[in-house]
Amino acid sequence: MEPTAYQPGSDADFERLCQDSYARVFRTLVATLGDRTAAEDCVQETFARAYKAWGRWSPDAPAEAWLHRIALNVATSYRRREHLRTLPQLLLRLGRPREEGFEAESRGELFEALRRLPPSQAQLIVLRYHHGYSNRELAAALGVPETTLGSRLGVARKALESELQRLGVVTDRPSRVVKGEE
Repeated sequence: MEPTAYQPGSDADFERLCQDSYARVFRTLVATLGDRTAAEDCVQETFARAYKAWGRWSPDAPAEAWLHRIALNVATSYRRREHLRTLPQLLLRLGRPREEGFEAESRGELFEALRRLPPSQAQLIVLRYHHGYSNRELAAALGVPETTLGSRLGVARKALESELQRLGVVTDRPSRVVKGEE
């Protein structure tokens, strides 16, 4: 994933990192949050935070994995804040029929299932099956030891499968659904 080396604190290298990784970070946030507008807000916050910390980044970890870790932390904070903001509104609308249309169709069952998972599980699924990160890259992006990824990934897959079945999506392997293969 890391085509060339970056130098911490270099504005030119930070700009290159942004250009090289913007699309992947954005897609990760869209898949994690299930909302393009929220993802746009979070990706901007991610790059602002990353720029402030760019001088402290350590080149022994892949720069894009470091950037994804910041993005996932931003997304987790966003989901917490959003949940607190929308809970009273949701309670007021309880019992109202769900509106069908473009908004509901564009998110799909997969996004709905991912949104129902805890953020740490949704992030792991997106980074592994959508972006294809290795265990080393996942460990760096999530800030966890490489040895714990297997069990966490297994738990996340089972949770995703359970949510997909709850939504009426029949699948024998959730990773096939996540990758977009049918």
